[in-house]
Amino acid sequence: MADFESLIQKAESLIARLEAVLPPVATDIDWNALAWRWQVKQGRGYLRAVDHPHHIVLDVICNVDEQKSEIVRNTAQFVNGFPANNVLLTGARGTGKSTLVKALLSEFSKDGLRLVEVEKEDLVDLPEIVEILRNRPECFIVFCDDLSFEATEPGYKSLKVVLDGSISSTSDNVVVYATSNRRHLMPEFMAENLQTQYVGEEIRPGDTTEEKVSLSERFGLWLSFYAFDQDEYLKVAQYWLMHFGISEMTAEIKQAALLFSLTRGARSGRVAYQFARDYVGRSALKDASK
Repeated sequence: MADFESLIQKAESLIARLEAVLPPVATDIDWNALAWRWQVKQGRGYLRAVDHPHHIVLDVICNVDEQKSEIVRNTAQFVNGFPANNVLLTGARGTGKSTLVKALLSEFSKDGLRLVEVEKEDLVDLPEIVEILRNRPECFIVFCDDLSFEATEPGYKSLKVVLDGSISSTSDNVVVYATSNRRHLMPEFMAENLQTQYVGEEIRPGDTTEEKVSLSERFGLWLSFYAFDQDEYLKVAQYWLMHFGISEMTAEIKQAALLFSLTRGARSGRVAYQFARDYVGRSALKDASK
């Protein structure tokens, strides 16, 4: 009897080890959600619903009116079944690129828009993701945030396939919106401007440069974002101060906002938001300790 119990314990231990290394069973997708993340576990990917998506309204995004107008127009075309482009948002950090994409979900979810966030390292699964979404009635933005590649990364090729198609056609209910600090998504080098310079054994190094540029060219709509000037930064800071309950930006608060931006080495919407949180929280704590 003791030997039998010992055998059962060994079998259970072996099963537990096998479960740790085998791919998990595919989970059912919650299609009632508004947003999903592509999760990869033990070599198998699946769409995991985001229970509490970040709800942002377009009106809170300041100083990018032209970019906002363009991406809203393109997304309206998309959800209405008209031709629309993949979108690449590039430029200065903290200027609202990612926020603008997230705000589209709040604006167009009632029209069937949905969002699927994919990390850069999981872009190799993009063809599989598109096949999952292809026959759904909703319209999906596949969102890739802070995107950039090295030349050897496998996700680079997968993204090109989804953007331009391969032997299988692209899906009309899927577009890719990506943000990046790099215009062409890949590092560029001064030597690449010298078409006659030879690197290693490569006969036509200029072709490599063309290959790098070709990825960004597969996005039909490019939107550029620029660092805020002082007045634009203060305008955003004032908005967030009002959001947190401070109705007037005094000269003292303005000076504090400018000092905060100097310590961060940047003027952007993100820094303005962080200043407002810091200032309001600091003031509330000071009042509470009196």
